[in-house]
Amino acid sequence: MNRAVKILVAGVCINLCMGVLYAWSVFSKALVSELGWSHADAGMPYTVSIVVFAASLLVSGVLQDRMGPRRMVILGSTLVGLGLITSSFVTSPVALLLSFGVLVGSGIGFAYACLTPAAMKWFHSSKKGMVSGLIAGGFGMAPLYLAPTTTALIAEFGLFNAFFVLGVGVLLIALPLSFTIVNPPKGYTPAAPAGLKVSDKASTGVDFSWREMMKTKQFYMLWVMFALSSSAGLMLIGNITSIAAVQGNLHNAAFLVSALAVFNTFGRIGMGMLSDKLGRIRTLLMVFLLQGLNMILFPMFTTELGFIIGAALAGIGYGALLAVFPTITADYYGLKNYGSNFGVLYTAWGVSGFMGPVMATLVVDATGSYAIAYTVSAIGLAIAAVLALVIKPVGAETKSLEGDTATA
Repeated sequence: MNRAVKILVAGVCINLCMGVLYAWSVFSKALVSELGWSHADAGMPYTVSIVVFAASLLVSGVLQDRMGPRRMVILGSTLVGLGLITSSFVTSPVALLLSFGVLVGSGIGFAYACLTPAAMKWFHSSKKGMVSGLIAGGFGMAPLYLAPTTTALIAEFGLFNAFFVLGVGVLLIALPLSFTIVNPPKGYTPAAPAGLKVSDKASTGVDFSWREMMKTKQFYMLWVMFALSSSAGLMLIGNITSIAAVQGNLHNAAFLVSALAVFNTFGRIGMGMLSDKLGRIRTLLMVFLLQGLNMILFPMFTTELGFIIGAALAGIGYGALLAVFPTITADYYGLKNYGSNFGVLYTAWGVSGFMGPVMATLVVDATGSYAIAYTVSAIGLAIAAVLALVIKPVGAETKSLEGDTATA
């Protein structure tokens, strides 16, 4: 196994540990049923961790471009492990906000931000979609083992001891692997695959800083596309069991969470690899249309089979975003400052985490139905599709022209 593959495998395995965030629904249920916490108190650490995750990813993206990825991933893995261990000793909702929400959330952001850019630099540019998809797939795959593992730990050792065991597991697995995450040496050039055929020559060959990136219109188009499309996906992911109860009177729809996890992982890996062949923008356009169709069909789903189909389309569509948007950032703006560049673009995901889920809860509380939320999401996806049709790759001359303007 060559070094590039070792780093890729390490990145996937570390993200399988960072995906501990997805185990929160199990902890939340136990906090309510065993300790009598309110649903609001039990859910708040997860909400805080999402916000801190997005913020720390931006910080880590900037720092890794200056300090290298290894230090950031080591810091992130350590914070996640210690945050979980600290959570095993807390006794109040406020303390859990700090231990899980802040420590674990920031640790996930610090590590997650560095794994994809480091691995991408070891592979030929024609493999960026595959690399991004596999590493993002590790994070998406985590619920498949973490949910049942956490449930078993709580049943066997108790709620807070489960935090402790998971924290020790992260320190024993993710932390040692973190030491392997490094950028290639200066002058390293990955070999091109035999018989290479690239359908989408979007790479400019020029490295933009995040400030230069924000001077291009393509950045704002990508930001809006990312925000609108991920908002639609998160709206379904965050409310799928409630939607099944409201529309289909299905009150035991936990299987839909597993279905989402499976197809989310498939979307990240499969669509990432497809984008290497089909092209980034063509893949995104297909995803937007797929998601839009799903939004139109979702009000008609009332049976288990219907909801599984809807969950599959939602999972594939949302997963694709987490593989293709990182890759297109590298295509358009280069790999040198990729960490900070994607950190800035990733703020679109942070905003979408409020847009879709909050809109859906407000709509169903006011109307007793999710119909308006589906319509709003479909309109947002239509806007994203139009932007995908008109966006053009960033020309290499763009940077030089803007640089001349800035110094004039």
